[in-house]
Amino acid sequence: MLRRLFVVAASAALLAACQPQASAPAAENASAPAAAQEGLAPAFTLVDADGVQRSLADFRGKTVVLEWTNEGCPYVQKHYTGAMQALQREAQADGVVWLTIVSSAPGTQGFVEGDTARAYKAKHQSAYAHLLLDPTGEVGKLYGAKTTPDMRVIDAQGRLVFEGGIDDRPTSKVEDLEGANNFVRAVLEDVKAERPVRTAFAQPYGCAIKYPETVTG
Repeated sequence: MLRRLFVVAASAALLAACQPQASAPAAENASAPAAAQEGLAPAFTLVDADGVQRSLADFRGKTVVLEWTNEGCPYVQKHYTGAMQALQREAQADGVVWLTIVSSAPGTQGFVEGDTARAYKAKHQSAYAHLLLDPTGEVGKLYGAKTTPDMRVIDAQGRLVFEGGIDDRPTSKVEDLEGANNFVRAVLEDVKAERPVRTAFAQPYGCAIKYPETVTG
């Protein structure tokens, strides 16, 4: 245990500029009341990269994945070496609606708008349905999102059935993708098979979301 804590602490120190919120994402169903109780996911509306309003209610009847992202975060960059895009394509093939959300405030790491937002999908070879812009951080806070990446899965009945870290390897090392237990993939498999979700919560890890209050003069 001490050795594990030392490794996590060392990783956090090396990535201090990213304000990491790293902890081993233990699969603990009792740790996140919203997910464990399978309550309804909070309603929201955001504008996408093309300037179109998108509401969660638009996708009722479909499984929805929410992914908080920040392209400047090393933890996000790790997953976007191909793993995240592959998972997005798998989900899309199964009829899942994947919504990628940027809650970085203007002037902070990861913030995008205008042409940059419109070019985001091609730049990262992503397969999400929509890139949603949350510059005030309102929706991120509504869902208690803390890091990038930070994930949510909502079932066809609108219930929040998973929240937290994407996998059980809380590092920014690409090599740690191999052999990792991807909780989001497992949850989507459970939902598709109409069986109880085995893991409803995993401790999130990554870079702290750059909410407006993090902006310094």
